[in-house]
Amino acid sequence: MKILKSFALIVLILCVVACNSRQSQLGKIKIVFQEDSLKFTGPQKIFVSELINKSGREVCNVLPNLPDSIKVVVESVNWDLDDIGGVTGRTEWNSPPTIAIQLSNSYYGGIVDSLELGIKSVVFHEFHHLARGWAIYDNKFGYGIPNAMVNEGLAVVFAEIQTGYICDANSFTVEADSWVKEILDLPLDASYNKWVMGEHPDGRTSIGYRAGNYLIRKAMKKSGKSIIELSALKPNEIISLAGY
Repeated sequence: MKILKSFALIVLILCVVACNSRQSQLGKIKIVFQEDSLKFTGPQKIFVSELINKSGREVCNVLPNLPDSIKVVVESVNWDLDDIGGVTGRTEWNSPPTIAIQLSNSYYGGIVDSLELGIKSVVFHEFHHLARGWAIYDNKFGYGIPNAMVNEGLAVVFAEIQTGYICDANSFTVEADSWVKEILDLPLDASYNKWVMGEHPDGRTSIGYRAGNYLIRKAMKKSGKSIIELSALKPNEIISLAGY
């Protein structure tokens, strides 16, 4: 009986250690507020920090392969980000891997609480990039706008499914199929700003995000795979599953 009790105690201790280890891994998110001309108040920092940490833990419970340590740099900007929920972000492969999040000071008069959905969506989007190994300037998928379209599309769809927040700027139109084909025919040195996240000379915006959203949802429908399952595949495999 003493042996059984000792064994049970050892198992309990191991479970506690494992749980604490997992919590420690999820807690390695360092948040830095970049303050130049625009300052954050104390309550704003608390609100944003708690939201980022909570969203980060939720992502960690869903996505494998996230870095053990992640740095999140938060900046207040005067940019017009109304069409994307007042928040934007980017992923950088620094040491540690870094997510930069810009919060619009003009969105709803600079009320930080109004940015809650946008912040959560950006955290899910950018953390997906970290799990995939994708960034604008350094990634494991190689050169070319088609790879960007797939990876941005995966992050868009993942964030929409997980948060329930759908941004109009990333929504695709009836022309999306032709946009995908257009991107697949582009030369490798095509402009990222024109074809993925910026404004094209013909007036279209965020072409790669919109086309990628359509491509991923088409691949999910045709293959029956979930967004998590698709996220484990290479861009050319996903493009093929979508029928291109």
